[in-house]
Amino acid sequence: MESENNIQQNPFENSFNFREQVAYYLGNWYWVLISVFIFLIGGYVYLRYTVPQYSASTILMLKDDKKGGVDSELTAFSDLGVLSSVKNNIDNELEVIKSRTLIKSTVKDLGLNVAYINEGRVKSEELYKKTPIQFYFSRLNEGFEDKTVGYKIVSESKTTFSLYDRSESKVGDFQYGQSVKLREGSAVVLLTPIGLKRNGLNGTTSVVVRPVDAVTSSFKGRLGVRKVGDRTSVVELSIVDPVREKAENFLDALVRVYNQDVVNDKNLVFENTSRFINERLKIIADELDDVERSTEDFKIKHHVTDIASEAGLYLNNASEFEKKEIETETQLKVIATMSDYVNNSNHYELIPANVLTADASASGLIDQYNQLVLERNRLLKNGTSKNAVILTIDKKIESLRMNIKSSMDRLKSALEIKKRDLAYQNALFNGKISKIPTLEREARVLGRQQQIKESLYLYLLQKREETAISLAVTAPNAKVIDSALSSKSPVTPNRQSIYMGALAIGLLLPLGILYLLQMLDTKIKGRSDIESKLSIPILGDIPKSMSNEEIIDSKSRSSAAEAIRIARTNLEFMLNQVAENTAKTIFVTSTLPKEGKTFIAVNMAGTIALSGKKVLLVGMDIRNPKLEDYLHLPKEGVTNYLSTKGMEIHDLIHKIPEYESFYVLPSGVIPPNPAELLMSSKTSDLFAQLKKEFDYIVVDTSPVHLVTDTLLIANYADAFVYVVRANYLDRALLRVPYQLHLEKKLPNMAILVNDTLVNKGYGYGYGYGYGYGYGYGVEQPRKSWLQQLKDKFKKEA
Repeated sequence: MESENNIQQNPFENSFNFREQVAYYLGNWYWVLISVFIFLIGGYVYLRYTVPQYSASTILMLKDDKKGGVDSELTAFSDLGVLSSVKNNIDNELEVIKSRTLIKSTVKDLGLNVAYINEGRVKSEELYKKTPIQFYFSRLNEGFEDKTVGYKIVSESKTTFSLYDRSESKVGDFQYGQSVKLREGSAVVLLTPIGLKRNGLNGTTSVVVRPVDAVTSSFKGRLGVRKVGDRTSVVELSIVDPVREKAENFLDALVRVYNQDVVNDKNLVFENTSRFINERLKIIADELDDVERSTEDFKIKHHVTDIASEAGLYLNNASEFEKKEIETETQLKVIATMSDYVNNSNHYELIPANVLTADASASGLIDQYNQLVLERNRLLKNGTSKNAVILTIDKKIESLRMNIKSSMDRLKSALEIKKRDLAYQNALFNGKISKIPTLEREARVLGRQQQIKESLYLYLLQKREETAISLAVTAPNAKVIDSALSSKSPVTPNRQSIYMGALAIGLLLPLGILYLLQMLDTKIKGRSDIESKLSIPILGDIPKSMSNEEIIDSKSRSSAAEAIRIARTNLEFMLNQVAENTAKTIFVTSTLPKEGKTFIAVNMAGTIALSGKKVLLVGMDIRNPKLEDYLHLPKEGVTNYLSTKGMEIHDLIHKIPEYESFYVLPSGVIPPNPAELLMSSKTSDLFAQLKKEFDYIVVDTSPVHLVTDTLLIANYADAFVYVVRANYLDRALLRVPYQLHLEKKLPNMAILVNDTLVNKGYGYGYGYGYGYGYGYGVEQPRKSWLQQLKDKFKKEA
């Protein structure tokens, strides 16, 4: 568990080393240079043969009711709420400007579906208004409206030309202005003022007639419409086209067509409004005449002129008659009371006077009667009722009394007649008064209809005049602030952007590829990869050898030979603890096969032997022996000794002829039980005996990641040389030597990096090259950068 934690703490994850990255990319500088050169050439070719595109723009101010623009002409009925929701909205107008209908009208007006091309060897140029000829179809046959038609016109003289179709087949010779019958229809070719100035010698001009709908779609796709500000009604129209003048003409024509379309729409509204008003005026005039006639008939029928005045008169008369009727009734009651009094009273009693004020004769008789009664009563005071004077008075009193009764009866009859007449008159006026609400209601209905018709009639007369004025002064909806103007330099292709883009891609593409290759390449490249992961000592770097069979001798001056000598020297520092008179035992192993451990073991033993030491090279990779690939050895060896009793080890040891004290103990035949052989006691006896007879023992062992053979005999080693092959071993497998070193299963362990690239070094003084890591190589004469580039290409090939 402790070792597992140590592994997790070890920084095996990818770590960034700035110096390594710089060295890596600088080592591949030529790819960056080639890429930049290719892309810059590509940018130049693109700019050379790409047709430049120019941008043209115009600025307009649109009427917008929401932003305080000029009032819309549709406000003729705004006070009625009619069409009040229809307003000029800037967003709506922008969509109208971008509409296919307006763009199509513009294309037709300018004839933009016909292109005149001056064809060059590489790229062609549109002549537009610089064309010497003009081509148009006076009649187009059915079925060719949606097809592109192309012809080539070759001017022969001032009056004639030759016509060729798109397949270069000659159609015929014709005169300018002549109607030419083609399969698409009837066409006419005319000379423009430019062509006339050249006297008809205009060379060859290609004419392409494209469908109007296709050209419309092209312009619609390239047309840009944007608002200049959120709080304004100012908009900018822009378009990109190869011909500057055509782009400017298109925008100006589009604005003109838009304004004309708006004016036409407004005029249509005004005309329809005027027609509607005139029709309504005629109808309202007839209806108003009918209402006035109805009012006249109503007044004649009911004998009224002013109902309100006559109603007041009726009320006054009715009140007066009612008052008189009451007075008459009162007088009748007074008379009845007087009659009862006269009839029931004594003949000589006084009758109330001044009661019958309505009848002067009755009042006079009562006064006479009362005087006679008073006279009689005065006479009775001095006389008797038999008195002649009193009797005469009594007769007079009786006569007056009878006259009073008769007068009262006549007055009563007169009052009753008067009462009946007053009641009749009162009833008559009450009847008229009761009819007044009905008459008033009917008159009010007629008056209201008449007032409505009159108001509507006057209103329509006013609006008719307003509409006529608006129709006469209709203004366009868009005001041109800045006329269309194109840029003098093309917007595409942008030379600076193209070259900068080419330079950027030329730099980034190879760097990206190199980075990707580096990310995908998980192999160990050299010493720094190991030092960043492991703390195990490193003996040195062995540069790449051109021959696997090379064995170092005293005359070897190759970089690999010098590197092995340096490694041998470094190894001596690791063996200084070995007791004297005992062989210094060096085990050579690796993680995987084919990492060069046998090559290292052979040359390490040979290098030590050249120093005058007695060296024995032992082949202990008994599963896959490789010493025979470097040395000519018999088949019998270690396995034969370990598996056979009574065999002498000296019989299996062979001396290398080229060396004074270089001996080899071969691996022997491949056994079926290699692990059991290595675990036998004879292995211990073998090493004990050999250590007494030799100064150095170099043992070529098995790879530790595949089998346990090396671990079984690791205790016999004084030092372990762990070979790591560059560009072969995966970085993840560095966990194997890390774990073995952490657990101390391989004593006195050091790493030797094999097969590094010496050409990734720098010059190093005394005839050596300071390689990638600490490898050495023969210093080469300084070459020019061109020769170095050629060598790089040859090496990559």
